[in-house]
Amino acid sequence: MPDSPAADRLSATGGRLPGWARLPMAVAVGVIIGLGQPPYDLWYLAFPGYVAAIWLFLVTARGTPSAGTGWAVGLGYFGFSMSWIIEPFLVDAATTGWMAPFALIGLAGGLALFWGLAFWFAGRARYPALTLVLTWSAVELARAYVFTGFPWALVSYFWLPVPVIQWVSVFGPHGLTVATLAVAALLASALRPGPARFRTAVAGVVLFGLMFGGGMVLTPGAQDLDGRPVVRLVQPNAAQHEKWDPDMIPVFMERKLLYTATAPEPGRLSPDLIIWPETSVPNLLHRAGPVLDQITQAAGDAQVVLGVQRADQAGYYNSMLVLAPEGGVNALYDKHHLVPFGEYMPAAAVFARWNIAGLAARAEGGYSGGPGPQVVDLGPLGAALPLICYEAVFPQDVNGAPLRPDMLIQITNDAWFGTWSGPYQHLAQARIRAIEQGLPMLRSANTGVSAVIDGAGRVLDALPLGVAGYLDAPLPPPLRHTLYSRSGDLPVGLALFFAIVLVWGAARRIGRTESD
Repeated sequence: MPDSPAADRLSATGGRLPGWARLPMAVAVGVIIGLGQPPYDLWYLAFPGYVAAIWLFLVTARGTPSAGTGWAVGLGYFGFSMSWIIEPFLVDAATTGWMAPFALIGLAGGLALFWGLAFWFAGRARYPALTLVLTWSAVELARAYVFTGFPWALVSYFWLPVPVIQWVSVFGPHGLTVATLAVAALLASALRPGPARFRTAVAGVVLFGLMFGGGMVLTPGAQDLDGRPVVRLVQPNAAQHEKWDPDMIPVFMERKLLYTATAPEPGRLSPDLIIWPETSVPNLLHRAGPVLDQITQAAGDAQVVLGVQRADQAGYYNSMLVLAPEGGVNALYDKHHLVPFGEYMPAAAVFARWNIAGLAARAEGGYSGGPGPQVVDLGPLGAALPLICYEAVFPQDVNGAPLRPDMLIQITNDAWFGTWSGPYQHLAQARIRAIEQGLPMLRSANTGVSAVIDGAGRVLDALPLGVAGYLDAPLPPPLRHTLYSRSGDLPVGLALFFAIVLVWGAARRIGRTESD
């Protein structure tokens, strides 16, 4: 992307957008980019939105106005795409409803600071468009790790409906972010006057085509599932405001037991594995013996994976159990990546003064975290990596498994996310984890969407949102051991760091030469 200083520096009266026009435009561009996220999936609007965001940056005065443009784009994007964040606060609206607008404004405004920082840094650089590609990609990577991380709605995720998303199996979501922003920067630069604009546009179009063509080559073919073991996903559809209602607990439990015990359709195999969603057992583990016996009896010869809460002297845990067909617990996994302000409260004693506690936690201060990623043995079915709810959002958590599993299992309670965008965005991220690893994902969600996903991210079968039921489907085999599953984020992180240092250093050397 030609980023010559002469072409970039416009006069004070030529080509600059005043703040009263620029900031509303930036917010609107952010909303357009947000249309690339589920349930809209309008990738063909989101990508031009990134082009428009970089163009706005290029016609913004350098310094603080650049940061303002980036923050406003981020505010529109995160405010629109993460509007579901108000839903958990409305479950008990009388107690926590007042927090909902503060949660949305705080989350959107806070995440937008990452983008504002990237735009500010690039606005001070000699080669602003190139630098913005690097800094914007770098802050997205930082967003996945800083303050326990929150990589929801990463830049590259809007590619999920098209083959371009398959590049995450090679470079991961952050590598695809770099490529996406690089192509967008070329096209945005081509919109500005200059002798190289035609060549820049051609380069952008060619790279855009290579992203699509390469994605098509990387897309694995459909797998032969004949004779594969059968898994059953159970979806009780327990609304969050009813889930712990003493009158409704027996209703939902009987529903899950019925779905577990139901014989397969004529001509179909019985399930080898039955999966219940997160926190689907109403008792703490040490009091759940009779319930577990009922589940084992209903499951017959199948293993059962289910979500349960447990307690010990160290605290409460959000856990997953594997029940053996003959009874007894085969494996236990404690969720290790907890949701701040949801499953635990930072500075809990301080917030307790205002009667503010974690939304999903049942003990003061919230849940305790487990030791980390853990692979569980499912016997003839292979090894599985458990992911409880929010853990499927983190690529690095999946890459952190102590050994390569044969499948990913996500149990979740998406009733917290409402019925619009949140559950679908969570499902989309589960699909991307499957692509990154080349592994099937079995996803049991309390209210949906429960799904069997293959290693190419295709949803092979699913139960719709808001439906009670179960589905039986063959377990897809693992695909290739992807490059990203071997390397993780380290190569992209190092490449961004050294690229930023080199670009900044080159600009300083040129500046000293010009001054001499």
